[in-house]
Amino acid sequence: MAIDNAALMKLILIFVPLLFIIGFFCIIITHNMIRALIGLEILTKAVTLLLVFAGYITGNMPFAQPLVITLIIIEVVIIAVTAGVILNVFKHNKSLDVRNLRTLKG
Repeated sequence: MAIDNAALMKLILIFVPLLFIIGFFCIIITHNMIRALIGLEILTKAVTLLLVFAGYITGNMPFAQPLVITLIIIEVVIIAVTAGVILNVFKHNKSLDVRNLRTLKG
């Protein structure tokens, strides 16, 4: 069963904004740092998928591929650094709640 281009475009045009909204909602609504990190990951996956889709639609995949690879590298660095910060915050506060960070001094 092959999917034609029109069905693929409809699927992506529905899926990318939905993924973006889910990631953004996950970042905004939660007080847990791990959940916010997962929301950031979902958000960047939506942007990655959008870049691939834009490259496919415009027929400019040689330009889209380096952008996607650059985005993936930046995403990995941000996730690794943020996970390190979260682990350190958990080590000191014994909690992943963002509201506990408001009492920090320094």
